[in-house]
Amino acid sequence: MTNYFLSLLQLCDSNLPTGGFSHSFGLETYIQENKVQDKASFAKWLRMYLDEQLVYSDGLACRLVYEALENNDLAKLWELDRRITVQNLPRETREGTNKIGERMLTIGVDLYASPLLQTYKRRVLESVSFAHPAIVFSIIAFQLEVPQKLGISAYLYSSISGLVQNAVRGIPLGQTAGQQVLREFQSYIQEAVDKIENLAEEDFGAVAPGLEIAQMKHERVNIRIFMS
Repeated sequence: MTNYFLSLLQLCDSNLPTGGFSHSFGLETYIQENKVQDKASFAKWLRMYLDEQLVYSDGLACRLVYEALENNDLAKLWELDRRITVQNLPRETREGTNKIGERMLTIGVDLYASPLLQTYKRRVLESVSFAHPAIVFSIIAFQLEVPQKLGISAYLYSSISGLVQNAVRGIPLGQTAGQQVLREFQSYIQEAVDKIENLAEEDFGAVAPGLEIAQMKHERVNIRIFMS
């Protein structure tokens, strides 16, 4: 068995205590507006979220982190950390993402004792970096010698899996229906990775306005299950 395989499974496990279960990233707005109400409408929303937000933000960030580390360009790494944070306009989503990133960074330092992760954590404590889960995940995957495409695929799968589990609670969606969505999305994730491999860095941060507006509107939804 490849030496990184089990570590990668651990990073993708929904039980990894990063706090992702507390965030819907705008999905709850769509639920309360009755735009997402069952498996079919959720799958449609999730496909849009994958294609129009994850690909151009977190997914492309994963690829750019790999490239920066291959070139030993830490300045580029810190630049990506700042860019992916400041371009995340909805306050709840931005703050929630940073909390998840900080938690993943702490777990990464405890599990892998990586000097780079320790430096990253110190920069966050000094308020010169923010911490983003896509960047933390990619640093760990790179240092475990996970191939780039597999690392991006794993991160996207982890993100999709978390949203499916939140949909199970929030819609609510049955557990079997949730697993069916995950199965259906395996091919979509591969398509997304192929797309990310061919994007230019100038594409970084291109997000559908409707998703950002829904994430902003979440601050004023009537009943809140999720923090974002």
